[in-house]
This record gives sequence, structure tokens and C-alpha cells, in this order.
Amino acid sequence: MNERAAGHIRSFVLRQGRVSNAQQRYHETMMPKVGIAYRPAPLDLATAFGRVAPTVLEIGFGMGETTATIAAAHPETNYLGIEVHTPGVGSLLKLIAESELANVRVVQHDAVEVVRDMLAPGVLAGIHLFFPDPWPKKRHHKRRLIKPDFVALLASRLAPGGYFHCATDWEEYAGQMLEVLGGEPTLANTAEGFAPRPDYRPLTKFEQRGLRLGHGVWDVVFRKKETG
Repeated sequence: MNERAAGHIRSFVLRQGRVSNAQQRYHETMMPKVGIAYRPAPLDLATAFGRVAPTVLEIGFGMGETTATIAAAHPETNYLGIEVHTPGVGSLLKLIAESELANVRVVQHDAVEVVRDMLAPGVLAGIHLFFPDPWPKKRHHKRRLIKPDFVALLASRLAPGGYFHCATDWEEYAGQMLEVLGGEPTLANTAEGFAPRPDYRPLTKFEQRGLRLGHGVWDVVFRKKETG
């Protein structure tokens, strides 16, 4: 299926990245345990996690280090991670197994379709979107995840008071994030502009290196407005 047939422009390109033996092994052994297959029907989160708990969605978790670190520090919260690239999925599954994390589930599929088809309105306590592909060339900006229609969809899946946290090291994209989230009427900024990095978001090695070189990182944190 091409991206037009899917009903939206995809924010990723599936490349044939090398999958290590360990990543492949954990993908084969752990996906049956903590993986959730995409299907166009609402997902019962309590059944998927085996408990009722606040659920945070992470879109594009990369190699999974941040997801695993946050999940280990907050066992009281469920984390649903979405990633399309097999090396990253395998890497997170390895971390889940090694740390015996019971509060993480993984979907290997297009995030737009998962959110649209599998998550009911108001079911999420939070959303993490850390360092998404910035698609820096102007002609590729249409591929960026942070666009008004997708932000509106994500916001509809947040419970009142739920948070939406984005982070990027591209200043121009950071400005777009701030503008688009600020234009969503159901969301309110938690800061005057960009937010300080919340304690729960660990610094990645890549980020630490960038900061040493003087590169900036911008966090944008909004909350779903209370109804009534």
C-alpha cells in the first residue's frame, strides 16, 4: 500500500537497516509476549497490559533506551511504544527482557494508523514524541508528524489533564511544534513558550554530545484542557 492509498503521507521511509543477531533473536522471542499486532479495532489497554493503569504513548522510540529508562523509573504507569524499524524494536525488546519490564508494550506499525484505528478517545494519560525525524528540507516538511490534523487526533486520545510532550534538536521544527500545538484549541501550554526539560525525560548520549557542542534542545509540553 502506498502512502496515498493509506490516507496520509507517511512520516517515515522504511530502509533496510542492519538487524543484529541479538535484535533479531529478541524480536522473535519477545514480540509474542509484549508485542501488539496492528488491527483496525479499538485496543483494550487493560487487557493488553494485564492491569488498569495510566497509559503513556511513545511515538517513534528509536532504539528504545529512553522508553526503557522511563518505564523502569515509573512502574506504576503503562507505556505503549510505536516504532516501524526492526532494529529499534529488537533493541527495545532486549532492554525489556533484560530489565524485566512488565509495563511496556510494543506496536511495530505506522503511528498514524495505530492512533486513528486502535486508540479510543480519552484513553491516554500522556504522549511522548522525542526527536522525531525533522525532515529538514522544505519540500519534505509535509512528512513531519507534527501537523494540525495529527495533533488534533492525538489530542482527542488524551484524557482531560493528560500531557503531550515533544522534544527536538531542530530549532525551526521546535518553532513549528510550538505553533501547531498552540493552535490546537483543546490543548494549553504548560510554559511561556518552550518548557524546561521534565525530570522524567533522561538525556540521551546523542543529546549530551550535542549539548557539549553547543547545540540546543527544545521541549514543548502541553496539557489537555479540562472539560466542563
